[in-house]
Amino acid sequence: MESRKVQKVGYSTITVSLPSEWIKQNNIKPGDLVFLIPERDGTLRIAPSQIALKEEAEEYIVNADACEEQGMLERIIVGCYMLGRDVVRITSAGRIRKEHIREVRNIVRKLIGLGILEETPKYILLQCSVDPAKFKLDMLVRRLTIIASTILSEAMQAFIENKKTLAEEAINREDEADTIYYLAVRLLLAAQVDPELAEQLGATDMLFIPATRLILQYLELAADYSEDIAKKIIEMENLRDKLPDSVVQKISHFSDVTLTILQKAVDCLFSQNLEIANGLIEMKNLLENEIERFTREAPQIPYLRAIISSLSKIADKGATIADIAINRALQTPSKHVENIIHTVKHARTVPLSKKKNS
Repeated sequence: MESRKVQKVGYSTITVSLPSEWIKQNNIKPGDLVFLIPERDGTLRIAPSQIALKEEAEEYIVNADACEEQGMLERIIVGCYMLGRDVVRITSAGRIRKEHIREVRNIVRKLIGLGILEETPKYILLQCSVDPAKFKLDMLVRRLTIIASTILSEAMQAFIENKKTLAEEAINREDEADTIYYLAVRLLLAAQVDPELAEQLGATDMLFIPATRLILQYLELAADYSEDIAKKIIEMENLRDKLPDSVVQKISHFSDVTLTILQKAVDCLFSQNLEIANGLIEMKNLLENEIERFTREAPQIPYLRAIISSLSKIADKGATIADIAINRALQTPSKHVENIIHTVKHARTVPLSKKKNS
């Protein structure tokens, strides 16, 4: 670490010289601009103009001609969005193919703040204008939980009442789950490299950021599994009347327990209630045993076991979130946690040296 003295120039101006080696590496000449960027911890970052301007307006070029496989262009756009890339240009040597244009327009509708700024036969310019200050990560986690829970509830209501329209409504909600998931991951990744943004988002606990990413992924998977249940219910519409009422009631019970595990696990992330979180994990274990016994005896009707399997997967994801909630509670103990576990500090002891043999 190199230190330099500040010097007073004139009546009020204070200056400090820049290291000559740094000036050479960045090719800085007299009269060039450098940018001073205050950091939250009180430090001051000095950036050459080419780096600062690159950070402000960097454009990413995607060659659509190289995206020959179906869905590849769409997934690249999603990846750029989640990585915080605000300006993306989709290009082609000739005309952009119709299927690529459809992919771009379909995915843009799912990504909050992303829009088509310009469109010509040879390129499509996308720009994102999300204001991170308007969002809180906790709010997005809760929102994604509500969406996943609603999809599952509607799917099971469709199963109980044998109503195809309810299952279709559940399927249509899954796009909203993707939208919240993509936005939350984008903000989460940005918070990892921007302490000021992390504070705005309520993500000041850097150790918990990777766990939050995992929680978001599990909630999005719960929405996917719930959507799959709704699709299976539609496919078995003509077979539904063959199911005994006892089987329908049993699967409805499995769904209620699964929903309880998922919703209360997310609540435990914020309440830090160790007893409830632990109870949810035990509840999942009991549910697994119950499902296993039921599956051996269930009638051989197509799609039935697939529905039960999806419920089991959702319950498993909820139990893992409960496990994360326990770890988070132990990391930052509240008064509730201190009733169960507390820290006792002991004075450091120095072992006595062995006496020399006389």
